[in-house]
Amino acid sequence: MASMNAARVHMPGGAFQVDEIDRPVPRAHDVVIAIKAAGVVPNLRNVMSNYGDRSYLTVPELPAIYGLDAAGVVEEVGEMVTGIAPGDRVYINPGRSCGSCHACRSLDAINCTAYTFQGYFGFGPASKQVYRNYPYGGFSQYATAPANGLVKLPEAVSFEQAARFGYLGTAYSGLIKAGVGAGRTVLINGASGTLGLGAVLLARAMGATRILGVARNRELLERARAIDPARIFVLSSGDEPVDEWAHRMTGGLGVDAVLDTMGPGAPSQVMIDAIGALRRGGRLVDVGGMNAPISVNMHQLMCAQISLIGSLWFTVAEGQDMAAMAAAGTLDLSVFEHRIFSLDQANEALATAEQRAGGFVNVVVRP
Repeated sequence: MASMNAARVHMPGGAFQVDEIDRPVPRAHDVVIAIKAAGVVPNLRNVMSNYGDRSYLTVPELPAIYGLDAAGVVEEVGEMVTGIAPGDRVYINPGRSCGSCHACRSLDAINCTAYTFQGYFGFGPASKQVYRNYPYGGFSQYATAPANGLVKLPEAVSFEQAARFGYLGTAYSGLIKAGVGAGRTVLINGASGTLGLGAVLLARAMGATRILGVARNRELLERARAIDPARIFVLSSGDEPVDEWAHRMTGGLGVDAVLDTMGPGAPSQVMIDAIGALRRGGRLVDVGGMNAPISVNMHQLMCAQISLIGSLWFTVAEGQDMAAMAAAGTLDLSVFEHRIFSLDQANEALATAEQRAGGFVNVVVRP
């Protein structure tokens, strides 16, 4: 059997070590992809440390190959695969499900009790079997994936840009749930971050009339505003109460939607202020995973028909939407600054991602 190189973790919280292992072969409904770029998630070290008694999520067995967002070229296809052929450029949507539970049979795979991010973490004990079926993350030269888990990439999307699709897709699915589109105003909490900047780009591509961005970093906010000054307006946190600013910017009405991209550790007041920015009937969709408890007056929200929604990930179809928008030029991915590392520089790549330099920086490993 042919071999390949993969950067693997051998102990909880350990460093990446490049190993030579067997190259995968496809099962009947799978494909083998030659990985050309894999995104580096700043939170990855925390996930890699969660083994044993400290585990709060399901992680792959050690030694493990991580790498959530991978893109490359189809090398080989299983005997039952149609519609995908060797040479196709693809993004691997890493969301894996069992395929047969109630949610899967209802075409709602994201709510499968075994839902698992290939190359990252899962949401229940059944994820262990999913990892055995698909053990290859993006930090390897080759990976297997089910044919129905692939987004076909146009030539207009580079592999490095595609390695950002996880963040982009998370924002896109949240914006869809929020009802963002032509004639709508959306406020993006954390607009200068990796999730937030993607949300700005996508809201613009989806036709949002007015995009309000809130974050702490003035310089990054100004860069985001400069993308489309006629439609993007920004506020540095602390300059003015967010709810008052949003109502002032909308003639007293309030915004149609909020996409909250603030992550774990953010203060709850940030989300509460964003709820206050909504108009009657508005929706707040959380995609960042802020984990502080919030106290809200549910009677007040009911009377104003305010919706609070959690959105975890995105479908292959939504990924294909983004690829089509990029090909048409409505979704501009040229703003990303790629910082590229080789496979044997995976530890350096993660250290760079952990610096959290803002959404314009895209840290990528090229196996």
